[in-house]
Amino acid sequence: MFETAKVDGRTAHVVHTDRGDVTAPLIVDALGWRRVLGAGANVQPPDAALSRGLEVHPPGRGGDLELWLDTRYIAPGYGWSFPARDELRIGVGSFDPRLGVKTPTLTLADDVRAEAVRFQGNWIPHRLRPATEDGLFFVGDSAGHCLPLTAEGIRTALYFGVACGRELAAVLDGRREAAAALRRYHEFSASHRVKFECMYAAQQSVRRLHGRPLDGLVGLFGRRRVSYWAFRHYLEIAPPGAALPAPVRRSAVVAAAA
Repeated sequence: MFETAKVDGRTAHVVHTDRGDVTAPLIVDALGWRRVLGAGANVQPPDAALSRGLEVHPPGRGGDLELWLDTRYIAPGYGWSFPARDELRIGVGSFDPRLGVKTPTLTLADDVRAEAVRFQGNWIPHRLRPATEDGLFFVGDSAGHCLPLTAEGIRTALYFGVACGRELAAVLDGRREAAAALRRYHEFSASHRVKFECMYAAQQSVRRLHGRPLDGLVGLFGRRRVSYWAFRHYLEIAPPGAALPAPVRRSAVVAAAA
């Protein structure tokens, strides 16, 4: 059963909402970058490790994913345009939360002769945060499960969400203590830190490299073999196959049949 309520905070394992308090032995914060249920005061922009993005969704079609590394739009970030069925999604992302993105987005839309309609934007976390704290699980943006360079967060949220869900199921089934589940999930999330930091380093290179150095880097990754190698490693940060059920062991099938 799902209920909708505004979350105001928590005390221990009691979550305070505008519809009353909710108590549970297992709590997951998937409320976004604000990390509402975290202990202590949260870090807010512009001091938080956040990017910001804005896009418009005019009607149209296209066959390419286009990216602009152009300081005329934004220096610490990039612009994009890609097709999504009967519309285009055109926008600008800034790796510096102090820099606005509305004017650059309007400029880019005008340059590609697209109508600036149906705005969509948000803050985007770009550093991994502890996935457990004070007896709680954190998933998605609340744990920084968003890839810093590309701002891809849906696949990673599902990936870490599946891992968290399996730990919760083990506790509910009586196969694992809550403390062990918290430790295992924390270690699982933390084991990805090097990969996330590599993506963050790549983000910072885009932020600081311009002109010939950036042109050379783009040219390098324009080579088919290099781009395939990079994308394969990028995909393996949160492999889609992790969402599949664990394969049944052959020996277990034979034992069951016997």
